[in-house]
Amino acid sequence: MKRTSSLLVAVLAAFALPVLAQTNTPNVDQRQANQQQRIDQGVKSGELTGREAARLEKGQERVQKMEDKAKADGVVTKKERARLQQAENVQSRHIAAQKHDRQQDRNHDGKKDRPARNK
Repeated sequence: MKRTSSLLVAVLAAFALPVLAQTNTPNVDQRQANQQQRIDQGVKSGELTGREAARLEKGQERVQKMEDKAKADGVVTKKERARLQQAENVQSRHIAAQKHDRQQDRNHDGKKDRPARNK
């Protein structure tokens, strides 16, 4: 009986700990979602080519890995939060730069559209 209850407590603790770790960085999670939405919107509107979107997705994955690594011990320190915010700032600048460059794929054929020539 005692062994069963000890096992039950251990199993519940194992599931509860990751849930607590996930709530450590709600601002990071929200910002990641916002940036992902910006990438999706850029693809949809044609402001981003497929190649640009893939590169930005890779950057998003890198920030997510940093967050997972920071959460691994169950505590996200002030220094880790600062590094995450810095990585998100860099990623945000990358998204903005790629969305506002002259490379476009408005017809969604997977090829860059040529900008109109000025005569």
